[in-house]
Amino acid sequence: MYGKDKGGILQHPDGTVLKQLQPPPRGPREQEFYNKVYDSDCCDSVLLELREYLPKYFGVWSPPTAPNDMYLKLEDVTRKFNKPCIMDVKIGQKSYDPYASAEKIQQQVSKYPLMEEIGFLVLGMRVYHVSSDSYETQNQHYGRSLTKETVKDGISKFFHNGYCLRKDAIAASIQKIEKILKWFEGQKQLNFYASSLLFVYEGSSQAPAVRLSDITLAEKRGVPKGLLSGGDILEYNNNIHVISSTENGKIEASVSKGLSKFYALHKKAYSKRHHSQLSLKVESLEQGNMWKSSTCIAQEHLNGNVIPQLEKVFCHMPAEIKESANVEVRMIDFAHVFPSNTKDEGYVYGLKNLITVLKNILDN
Repeated sequence: MYGKDKGGILQHPDGTVLKQLQPPPRGPREQEFYNKVYDSDCCDSVLLELREYLPKYFGVWSPPTAPNDMYLKLEDVTRKFNKPCIMDVKIGQKSYDPYASAEKIQQQVSKYPLMEEIGFLVLGMRVYHVSSDSYETQNQHYGRSLTKETVKDGISKFFHNGYCLRKDAIAASIQKIEKILKWFEGQKQLNFYASSLLFVYEGSSQAPAVRLSDITLAEKRGVPKGLLSGGDILEYNNNIHVISSTENGKIEASVSKGLSKFYALHKKAYSKRHHSQLSLKVESLEQGNMWKSSTCIAQEHLNGNVIPQLEKVFCHMPAEIKESANVEVRMIDFAHVFPSNTKDEGYVYGLKNLITVLKNILDN
């Protein structure tokens, strides 16, 4: 079989992930959703904007040895991260669709009765702890154990790296959820049930080097001629300049003394809708002596002085740069998406409550 199992998702050699189609009607419904959103002839502005919040879709795939096994071929959202911290949060007041049986409804409500009240459910998380160089994993039972009183602390656990709270990742996550919320408040075409938000942020104190190999083959095929081929691309963005080189097949980043390397590579190298250039966008910052060194905190230097250093890098950042954290928030799981002529109030309700919880974590 191709690739390795990644929590139920298979890895394709070209860097995409393979999600096996569920039995009918769920699998065909999810495939139809992706086909509609990513139709090359699509001119619906609502669906075109929706692409920004989904993993990229590269059609369906079957292994040569089992042509009847169908997989959705999707972007691996975690691929660009060094130590990805991942959380899956189901959104909406109902985790069952309008066609669910009474038995199914009862089953779903009994699993997490609080979902109707707060509008979301933590399905699981995987958090990298800098101090131990290891991951902590929580499954769906952890999320179901959370109450109205403990959900804030339960989610904050995802943003704690063993030393401090990653306020930069929280702020960036809020910003991305707010964009998704704006889309939902402006559309009346689709209603989503049992769908999730996938959160990913960089847990390592070292920014990953962006290699051409980290751009999937499927994405490379869509890159305009010359962008990733011979010759150097040189672009200056205030505190950061990026030099792409074909030597060793990688893109090397050099960061000026005013900013930690942690923020060097925080934007996608290529997107389907804006693929005319490879850029990194970072606001120009003047923070005096706050950022005295451009070097990252190496793992071997995690000693008795690490807490104030890590707090400087991760915790006490100026508000202007919190949104620069290497964070992805994508919508996933679309086996229960249905046409509609009304706003998806349940999903909107869940997003608003999740934003409120994250803001409370950030403020406190």
